[in-house]
Amino acid sequence: MGQSVQSGGVSGFDGWWLLLFMGRYNHTIDPKGRLSIPSKYREVLGDEFVVSKGMDGCLFVYANEDWKVFEAKLASLPLINKEARQFARFFLSGAQSVTVDKQGRILMPQDLREFAGLEKDVVLAGMGGRIEIWSLERWNANNESVDIGLISQGMMDLGLTI
Repeated sequence: MGQSVQSGGVSGFDGWWLLLFMGRYNHTIDPKGRLSIPSKYREVLGDEFVVSKGMDGCLFVYANEDWKVFEAKLASLPLINKEARQFARFFLSGAQSVTVDKQGRILMPQDLREFAGLEKDVVLAGMGGRIEIWSLERWNANNESVDIGLISQGMMDLGLTI
């Protein structure tokens, strides 16, 4: 099976990504709304990429090439299906292209900061083919009651074993 290198990861394992975005970084948003992007992430993302509304109250970050693939998947959804339209609307209307400045920061759009509750302390978490940006408070609340043993059982039902 061939592998193709894309900006967000290496595909070729039945659509699964080898982890290129991994790790967790704690940063702060400055009073002007700028957020420093870790250099390891910038190496893959480049100087311009997409930030969108994400699931669970966080933001998703995609390299431009990976966003185009996601956009194509959204465009292929049937227009006559109301849930498909709502799903596409959520992501497409909630996405913005951002540019990295010379100090390695992006200006986080105000509407996305509000959506994710980003005020000062944030977490950037590598998730394989994308990055998630969380407010530290939401990150902690979302992860404090995780029962990884129970989740592992559910993953086995999906065919994932470690």
